[in-house]
Amino acid sequence: MKHLMSCAAAVALLMPATAAHAARDFVWAAGSSTVFPFSTRVAEQYARKNSAKPPKVESLGTGGGIKLFCGGAGDNFPDIANASRPMKKAEFDQCAANGVKDIVQIKIGFDGIVVASDKDGPNYAFKIEHLYLGLAANVLRQGKFIANPYKTWDEVGSGLPGNNILVYGPPPTSGTRDAFVELGIEAGARKYPIAEELRSNNEAKFKQIVDPLRKDGWVDAGENDNAIVQTLTKTPGSLGVFGYSFLEENGDKVKGMPVNGVMPTPGTIADGSYPLARSLYIYVKKSRIATTKGLQEFVNEFVSDAATGRGGYLPQRGLIALPPGQHAAQKAVAEKLPSMARPAS
Repeated sequence: MKHLMSCAAAVALLMPATAAHAARDFVWAAGSSTVFPFSTRVAEQYARKNSAKPPKVESLGTGGGIKLFCGGAGDNFPDIANASRPMKKAEFDQCAANGVKDIVQIKIGFDGIVVASDKDGPNYAFKIEHLYLGLAANVLRQGKFIANPYKTWDEVGSGLPGNNILVYGPPPTSGTRDAFVELGIEAGARKYPIAEELRSNNEAKFKQIVDPLRKDGWVDAGENDNAIVQTLTKTPGSLGVFGYSFLEENGDKVKGMPVNGVMPTPGTIADGSYPLARSLYIYVKKSRIATTKGLQEFVNEFVSDAATGRGGYLPQRGLIALPPGQHAAQKAVAEKLPSMARPAS
């Protein structure tokens, strides 16, 4: 028996590394819960058109997906990071530190972050500053930042319903959370001269004070936006924060609220008039194009007219399409694969 075991060990040592550990034979994408349903649909189309193994798509949140993506360049790390915000400088540097270089940034379309309620709930006419006053942990009152004292929405702004402040939204790992803080909370705070002056003089301190969300009115509801939708239908008086595509898919259950008098619609998100509009991205490891079977074809499918063009199958599922010129530019990026520059912040 010992002789047989020794022979087996010797054979294992002589085997080529590729035989001992076969290369991954499928595309792997991970990240944003907002991009997840779009990426999943592209994966289905790619597998059908190419008679190939379906790509693996994971919903980890933008931060979680980029962290895994930046963990290394080998088979044990995703080829693509799905993101509902741009990659940050610190994330780019972490990628570089782990040997992940020549990253390609591709914009796939637009999305809006909506504040929604149950279909039968009251209507809220939010101003951007209402979101800050209602949901930030620290708010301005009589010229000073204090712990948020507001308990009901009518205390925040006249004309708002008197419901308790209770909002279900994404966790800190989510790009939707990051974008909501920037586009809603920070933008709302900047309506006040004291906060705007602080930002101009010391942006880091501004973010430290303004960005944290309150713990007694904001509930981290995980990366599954559909779960937030379901919670709204079961929790009268509550609000939810999630991507526009989930509002469109669940229009029979929930309704979105206007911000600064503008309703979230494909038109207002695409033209930027809706205050909580944002861009969506995929990040691709250029080095994996030659080693991951089907990666280039998957990327090509993502930027194709059939997928992300106007009238494509992703806009039919809630993605807001890029204008034709921008879409053509992103198709060129997918073809030529230029490496992105290090982000400024």
